[in-house]
Amino acid sequence: MSPGPTRYATSRVDDIKSSFQLFLLESIVEIILAMTNLEGGRVFADTWKALDQVDLQAYMGLLILAGVHRSNNEATKSLWDAESGRPIFRSTMSLQQFHVLSRIIRFDDRATRPFRWRDDKLAAIRNVWDRWVERLPLMYNPGPEVTVDERLVPFRGRCPFKQYIPSKPGKYGIKIWAACDARRSYAWNMQVYTGKPVTGRPEKNQGMRVVLDMTAGLKGHNITCDNFFTSHGLGQELLKRKLTMVGTVRKNKPQLPPALVSTRGREALSSKFAFTDTHSLVSYLPKKNKNVILMSTLHKDAAVSEAEHRTPQIILDYNRNKGGVDCLDKLTGTYTCKRMTARWPVAVFHNIPDVSACNAYVSGEESASPSNCPGHSPPKTGAETEEMQAMCP
Repeated sequence: MSPGPTRYATSRVDDIKSSFQLFLLESIVEIILAMTNLEGGRVFADTWKALDQVDLQAYMGLLILAGVHRSNNEATKSLWDAESGRPIFRSTMSLQQFHVLSRIIRFDDRATRPFRWRDDKLAAIRNVWDRWVERLPLMYNPGPEVTVDERLVPFRGRCPFKQYIPSKPGKYGIKIWAACDARRSYAWNMQVYTGKPVTGRPEKNQGMRVVLDMTAGLKGHNITCDNFFTSHGLGQELLKRKLTMVGTVRKNKPQLPPALVSTRGREALSSKFAFTDTHSLVSYLPKKNKNVILMSTLHKDAAVSEAEHRTPQIILDYNRNKGGVDCLDKLTGTYTCKRMTARWPVAVFHNIPDVSACNAYVSGEESASPSNCPGHSPPKTGAETEEMQAMCP
């Protein structure tokens, strides 16, 4: 792949707005309109006035605008307040109409959901989600470094597959597997984790399955992942697809040599290496009795930095590329359009314009200015990165 916007994107994108519209196709909008009008007719009967595309665009525009103002935790009523609110909210629609749309918006037929729910826990938003995910790889080719990690969409209401991840800011929410470009944090693929399969049996080798799903279609890239995903078997499977891997390894993996796991008698800042025909392992002690183990199918030698900490090159490369998904989380968390809701399909839906806005900035900016594509210019400076984050809704 040639890194940067695809030919499909460059032929259709003039600016960030046109790039954003490519992620939310008319077919997706039609599904939301049809299902929302169906629910509106069921709740309000003859008094319901059917929505059109203009109504839905106005509603989504206000959600995004609230995110631009970083007002996702601000009471909706204050956004419409005549004194302290913003005039554009009152000019677009009334507060009552906004509340009605937030209550009525649907993404599937409620009457047929129980039958689909038996085989698919994501049935309430499956059609919209799958059509949106299909758009992600059509707009942008990731660079040589791709990060696979988990995201957490904050949600504390009732959901059959809600997760608790204490390391995340939101703690509780809906887990989403993601594959992102390590440099620009473009979300190239996503998958909602819906818990145990319908059969009820725990999934084996879940980390391997997730990485293989997330990287399907890639070739010639290096995949960076953490110790939940990294394994010897994953490295072998990725090599069959012409992909390499760099990742941290849990110390209880049975395939690890005991000499790499043990820290007895080893000095701080020391490194030990192990090699096979396809894999490289390194054990590094950043300080006494603290052991960090990484596995790589990209590196073939025992290169160590000449700097003071004598860090192995494998670890330097891992640290450089591990933050692709984390950066996306930071941007979408800062400028999120999500509003308080008790319905998990709406929480998943709010994630769609959040990620679409960040993706649209990356693909739209580079489509309009090809000289900014990776490989054609030096990496962005810190000031330029801050400017990009400030502009990205």
